[in-house]
Amino acid sequence: MRAVNKELIALYWDIGKLIEERQEAEGWGKAVVERLSADLRAEFSEKSGFSGRNLWYMRTFYREYKEQPILQPLAAEISWTKNTLILDRCRNPLQREFYLRGTARFGWTRRVLEHQIDNQTYEKYLLNQTSFDSALPQAIAAQAKLAVKDHYTFDFLELSDAHAIQPIGIATYSLTSHLPAAYQHMLPSEEEIRERLQGWEGDEIG
Repeated sequence: MRAVNKELIALYWDIGKLIEERQEAEGWGKAVVERLSADLRAEFSEKSGFSGRNLWYMRTFYREYKEQPILQPLAAEISWTKNTLILDRCRNPLQREFYLRGTARFGWTRRVLEHQIDNQTYEKYLLNQTSFDSALPQAIAAQAKLAVKDHYTFDFLELSDAHAIQPIGIATYSLTSHLPAAYQHMLPSEEEIRERLQGWEGDEIG
């Protein structure tokens, strides 16, 4: 499947290159590209990925990456729909490289990729760069990085008012009145928590 995807991305690259070059040399416009789309769909079926909109994406893909040799092979590692999302949502080549690499390395689905972009993961990654590697012993540096890595949500613990001016070593936090559903399965039930708290009675701490 990876090999097929690479061939597909290479094909889309060649089509985008053709459209770009014909536009410059012969003044191809919207009508010509739409006619090319109709011819391709007639030859390869309506579901072949050769809609007019997709052909314009191919042209944009070629135009944006033709002078970015680092990005070209990375783009071939992920699906076309994820590539178009990155094209639409990211304008900076370094930002695009970050999400291309992340998607290829971690296997993000399109929905997860979209969430990462919405959550400004790239910007947070840049903000979270530290001097820990040079300033701390190696054994501690990794732990220190993890300590400031994540985004924390505290409001479901009803600590917001009492703990707003207190110092805390995290990167960012936000307030919400409910525990997000995605995290609910990770916590014990109310009954389990109550049983565990009851088990603390008489125990010495630390």
